[in-house]
Amino acid sequence: MAFARRPLDDLPTHHSWIAGREVQGRGGRRPAVSPADGEPFASASLLDEQQAAEAVDAACESAPSWRRTSTAERARALLRLREALVHEADTIAALVEREQGKPAAEAHAAEILPSLEALKHLAGHAADLLRVESVESQLVLLAHKDARLLYEPWGVVLAITPWNYPFGLPLPIVAAALVAGNTVVLKPAPSTTLVALRIGALARRAGLPDGVVNVVAVDDALAPGLVQDPRIGKIVFTGSVATGKKVMAAAATNLTPVLLELGGKDPAIVCADADLDRTAPGIVWGAFMNTGQTCASIERVYVERGIAEPFIARVVEETRGLRTGPAGEGPVDIGPLSLERQRRVVEEHVGDARAKGARVLTGGEPASGPGYYYPPTVLVDVDHTMTIMREETFGPVLPIMVVDSLDEAIRLANDSEYGLTATGWTRSRETARRLQRELQAGVVTINDGLSSFGEPTAPWGGMRQSGIGRTHGRLGLREMVRPKYVTHDSSRGRELWWFPYTEAYGRLLSEANRALHAGSFWPRVSSLVRLAGYRRLWRRLGPRRLLTHIDKLF
Repeated sequence: MAFARRPLDDLPTHHSWIAGREVQGRGGRRPAVSPADGEPFASASLLDEQQAAEAVDAACESAPSWRRTSTAERARALLRLREALVHEADTIAALVEREQGKPAAEAHAAEILPSLEALKHLAGHAADLLRVESVESQLVLLAHKDARLLYEPWGVVLAITPWNYPFGLPLPIVAAALVAGNTVVLKPAPSTTLVALRIGALARRAGLPDGVVNVVAVDDALAPGLVQDPRIGKIVFTGSVATGKKVMAAAATNLTPVLLELGGKDPAIVCADADLDRTAPGIVWGAFMNTGQTCASIERVYVERGIAEPFIARVVEETRGLRTGPAGEGPVDIGPLSLERQRRVVEEHVGDARAKGARVLTGGEPASGPGYYYPPTVLVDVDHTMTIMREETFGPVLPIMVVDSLDEAIRLANDSEYGLTATGWTRSRETARRLQRELQAGVVTINDGLSSFGEPTAPWGGMRQSGIGRTHGRLGLREMVRPKYVTHDSSRGRELWWFPYTEAYGRLLSEANRALHAGSFWPRVSSLVRLAGYRRLWRRLGPRRLLTHIDKLF
């Protein structure tokens, strides 16, 4: 189904959410373009610089009161948000399909369901995960102090999110920030602004206090101003490596901490004992789901030679069976790429591989007609001199390289500047454990791929160029707080280590060092006996405290 071209002034316009209300931007309008036909179907009004700053104002103003709410109260807000999402799920999935391009069924599976699970998990477990922790002192001289570890919110979290998962990526980040006591300014990608604006509407429907969630439609030229705003407590950026480096450099202006979830060139290793009935369809799904526009898409495969021929044949068969097209024309597995420029990247990578000797077994040419379509493509005879094996393609291309051993496969899989996810396909538990140990990635999955992103307890993030920090799970929630170590001493009088530094005090400390850390038992005991002669020690420590913490002496 094609959408008729309409003048921008005739399109319905959507607005940013600031302090619980829609705000019409003064910075012009940006069309929302359907990647299925390249036609605009709506628009977003863009905030100007002053209005963007007002979104941060609103988040700052609401931060103290939101921080004072209990974790239980914030958890109830997430449950209201979940209820609102359930009511709006079909509408949001349809909007994802229209604005971003993935089929509505996939939007439900990859964006709506993981968001609902994240809301449920955070609401149910945040209180335990952020509970004040008692910290027992190891040093006997400090053991009388009441020590605890607190987890406090950063204040205002700025979330900058991409276009490939315009709902499923930002919503769990927003939820984790909120339940930890932060307020949020969400800046979505330009090409999928309308989907992200629905998060502001959901927050309003769920009754969240004004200013707790702010969603801003701005021109990308204003993004550095948000990043460098000294009132921002933490920045969570998901996107390309190049932009992530710019965000990190800009954040350094105020030493604002950053969490970066960046790209990947995620490998799959197909072992000689792999179950092809599971492996071939699993790898095809992992490569082509969301038209390959996933940071954790399987973008390179290393298959052991003994199983290569039947494996490749099965992959080609599975790939040729995929149904590509726009919504409304029957069941669809693969939609268009979200951006025309992304299709050009795919064409360039495939062209480079062909020029260097790769063979295309299926696909390999952009579809004719409207929309940003590119067919699912399988390449063989590839090697690491080709761009397709080194740089993130972010499209529906699966290059397969035949290797002579598992050792070679692991070496090549780790030969990358990225390290987000990796998958292994084997029937052997021993081989699976080896792959889990030796593959260099933030997530390693055996006989599946991508699924851990939907598991709310699983941390998500990578190493090297794939980013810094983690989202999701306990580690992701801890990214939304800063730890504070606090102690309370209710004793009276001077501490042992306070002034004056007398000669006897120096001998006492020298003896204490041997008593606590001498390499063998009897010298330590001898020093403990000699310490008994120091009145300054006993006046502060006393036999009762010493006996209570005698375990810390050994």
